[in-house]
Amino acid sequence: MTFANPPDQVILDILTQPRRVAVVGCSPDPSRDSYDIASLLIERGHDVVPVNPNIGHVLERTCYPDLRSIPGGVDMVDIFRRSEFVSPVVDEAIAIGARIIWMQLGVIDVDAAERARTAGLVVVMDLCPAIEYRRLGIPNRP
Repeated sequence: MTFANPPDQVILDILTQPRRVAVVGCSPDPSRDSYDIASLLIERGHDVVPVNPNIGHVLERTCYPDLRSIPGGVDMVDIFRRSEFVSPVVDEAIAIGARIIWMQLGVIDVDAAERARTAGLVVVMDLCPAIEYRRLGIPNRP
């Protein structure tokens, strides 16, 4: 099975339209990529909701143990988990009505991506928002 990411225009829309984004695997450690990307998404106007069952707060925000426990739901689920742990996160994202799955650079699960697409979600896989902001020439917010 092969997988193709959405066209650049769709990625541009995802990154430039403010959304409520669950960052699954968000770390409180500023040296971790998940922390950096959560910070970047906040700077770019997104409402970031950290998800990590082992901590209470990240970036001065309440951290939730899973997607189902987030009050009000989310638009996008940004996954910072090893590929072998993606499938249940995607199933949970489908169950809560998320509209977008973003699997970070190096995170690949084609079967889970296809399940999400079949359920009507937009899926981005094996890409990093920071790299995509630069590649697509998206300016910083004022």
